Amino acid sequence: MRKRERENPCGICGHYHKYEEGEICGICGHRIPLSSDKTSLHVSAFPSVILPDFLYLGSYDNASRSELLMTQGITRVLNTVPACQNLYKNSFTYHCLQDDRILQFDDAIQFLEQCERDKARVLVHCMSGKNRSPAIVIAFLMKSKGWRLPQSYQWVKERRTSVDINQAIYQQLQEYEQKLFGSSNNNNPALFAFQLAGAPFSAGFSKADDPVPVPVPVPMPILDFDNLGTPSIFSGPPLEAPLHKFTFGAGQTQKRISESH
Repeated sequence: MRKRERENPCGICGHYHKYEEGEICGICGHRIPLSSDKTSLHVSAFPSVILPDFLYLGSYDNASRSELLMTQGITRVLNTVPACQNLYKNSFTYHCLQDDRILQFDDAIQFLEQCERDKARVLVHCMSGKNRSPAIVIAFLMKSKGWRLPQSYQWVKERRTSVDINQAIYQQLQEYEQKLFGSSNNNNPALFAFQLAGAPFSAGFSKADDPVPVPVPVPMPILDFDNLGTPSIFSGPPLEAPLHKFTFGAGQTQKRISESH
């Protein structure tokens, strides 16, 4: 029997790989953070709050910190990576997706909807908290809020700036959007390009926490059915009178009528 090169499993993912030497886990992809990741790792000991008192998004590192999860009142965990171990089965209620390639949106959303009905706080995580788990959260927002893909993505990106969804997962989100709404929102092709560039994405949407603008009523023109032959004030040549001499509305129309007689 071949002896393991490492006697003790990795303290983070639970698999046998040389984590301290930078070796990537061949089972779940866990690795030591790159220098570019250290800043985000420093500020992400707690998972990101997506919907207050309910929905949280994070990494496997977040999921491994049971004390911090308990501090936030989290009692349930949605694990989106089959190879990731559920570490604290006696302390949390786990639900794990079984397919490591195709995201099971309906299965995940059903679990999240049950958490919401039970008023339970839930953490959704993958290994890095950047790809699979954000996609599940985005799909949930599309289903529960009725938001399209760009707005749902924007909401999550603003609350967890490290989100970095790859093309394969993004295509699955497009397909799910089409399933929900009948067509994908293809008039925003800049979404994926902006995301790859690491730039904030808005595509014309207001920020998710901005107040919803109230539509301004547009006044309709009043038709004088007794004088349908009266020319419109808009049909004549452009007016060159100074603004202080301009007469609005019926007064201008009456002036033109009197001049024509």
